[in-house]
Parts: sequence; C-alpha cells; structure tokens
Amino acid sequence: MNKPILTPRRALLGVALSLAALAAVPAHAQTSTFPSKGLRIVVPFGPGGVGDLTARIVADKLSSQLGQAVVVENRPGAGGVVAADSVVRSEPDGHTMFLMSNGTAVTAGLFKSLPFDTVKDFTPVSTLGYFDIVVVVPADSPHKSLPELIAFAKANPGKLNVGSINIGSTQNLAAELFKSTAGIDAQVVPFNGTPALVGAIRGKQVDVAVEILSPMLTHIKAGALRALAVTGEKRSIVLPDVPTAVESGVKDFIASSWNALAVPSKTPRPAVDRLQREIATALADGGVREKLRNLNIDARSSTPEQTAALLASDIKRWSGVIERAGIPKQ
Repeated sequence: MNKPILTPRRALLGVALSLAALAAVPAHAQTSTFPSKGLRIVVPFGPGGVGDLTARIVADKLSSQLGQAVVVENRPGAGGVVAADSVVRSEPDGHTMFLMSNGTAVTAGLFKSLPFDTVKDFTPVSTLGYFDIVVVVPADSPHKSLPELIAFAKANPGKLNVGSINIGSTQNLAAELFKSTAGIDAQVVPFNGTPALVGAIRGKQVDVAVEILSPMLTHIKAGALRALAVTGEKRSIVLPDVPTAVESGVKDFIASSWNALAVPSKTPRPAVDRLQREIATALADGGVREKLRNLNIDARSSTPEQTAALLASDIKRWSGVIERAGIPKQ
C-alpha cells in the first residue's frame, strides 16, 4: 500500500493543527475544572455586621454547591481600601472575591486617590441583596409623616436636626441626600456609631435620624421610635406598611444599601459566569432567603453587567452628594 507523499506544506499544516490542539487542552481544562481549590471572600467589615453575615450565609451555600471550602476573611478599616486592594493584587483566577457594597461607591468619591481604580480593576459578579435605610423619629414626635416633617423644616429653616452616624458613611450621605432632595435647610448631626445615634434619637437630642433599618427595627417594633419612610425603591419586606420616601413625595430620595461580590478585572469570563450562576442558585434557595430575610435583607442576584451599572451609578450619585455637602476628601 502506497503512503501519501508528505509535502512541506502538508507537514507545516499538520504541525500547526497539532499545536492548536495542544494549546486548546489547558484552556478547556481550566474552564471545566473551576474551581480547582478553596475560595476566599474578603470582607471590608468586622465580624457580626450585616455585610459579614451576608457573606457567611452565601459562602456556606456556595461551598456545598461547588464542593470547595469558601472562607470569609475579614479585613476592616480604611474605608474598605485595604481589603479591596488585597483582592485587586490577588491571582485573577476567580478563587478570590471581594464583598463590594454601596460603601465601595462612596469610597470612590470620598478619597482623593486610591491604589486601584474601582471601576477598571474589578469585575462585579452579582449582587447578593439589598437592605433598607429608614427615616425615624421618636414615638411621640409631632411629625406623623415625612411630608409633615418636611413642611415643618421648610416653615422653620435651620431648626431641624437630622442625626446620622459618622461623616462620609452611607447613612450620613443619605441624610445629606434627604436635605437636598427635599429642599430643606436642616443640620445633619453625625454620631460615632449606631448606639450613640439610637441614644440621641430616643433622648430627643435630634429630631429625626437616618440609619440602616436592621439596628432600628427593635426600637420601632417596641414602640420607642416611629418609622416615617424607607429609602429603597420599594417598601421594606419587614415594614410593609411604611411608605417609601418616593411615595411620600420626595422624588429622588432613593438610598438603598446593597452588597455584591466582585473579582479582579482580569479574571477569565468563564470563571465569572460560573460564579454568577452559582450565586444566583444560592440566592434562590429557600433556606438562604429566609436567613437573609431575618437580617432584613432582600436577596437579589444580578448579571455582571447589571452589577457594574449599579456600581457606576452609585459612584456618580454619591460623588455628587459629597460635593454638594462640602465634605472634604480624605
């Protein structure tokens, strides 16, 4: 039997095809075997807070779905900069994630410079959930609704005191946003943490407070505080009878807090997509949703593109609030 004549051209073509096949194997293997080791979620907050607990609930479910350990690493401080930078500098293989939040967007507008680009150096994967900010007054306050409170402020310029936590926090900026969107002349008074703010509003040192709903809920349900409005796009799942600020006539007062997971920007898209699918599956689980609901969190996943758009929108909005409030950059 005659063998085919191997011309130089055919020989070169054969070598090229062989090299292409060899090159394709590692790429395919990398995609199909992700994750190949344990994963980390770096959290820019201390243990026990809403962000930390959210990350741990989701991490536990992801671990069972992926068959790999998913460890939560707390790195609080510096406005989340240290935690974020550690993720940016990690291997971009999908095994290290960052717990992003609206606080990440605030930091982008609050700092003069950062060791990373919040938009370019991260690829957002999916949101995890949203949690409400609430406007509260003492239970015996004469202001029975948000419109009544605003009417008083407009009739008495400079007399309304609005309490919040630390300057530059999401809650503090939400209080500033309330002032600008409601068109009122009021004084925002910052306190060093939620316990101090709770003491101030219950002791009537301030007329109204703007804070995350979770730590205020006990006081609202006990009858010590009255919720006038929540600041999300829809009513709270735990206070369905309390209107949103938009429903109360303050059109642009929308300031929900949210958490999301992100990876370094050079992470391969197949790994990003796998993580997004697994996160969506985890958040659809009844047990996970119930645990998050107990934290007053509305579990919601999103696509990478939707999460990136949310981040960009919040950076623009909070940067504007910081500028209008005259808050000096750090």
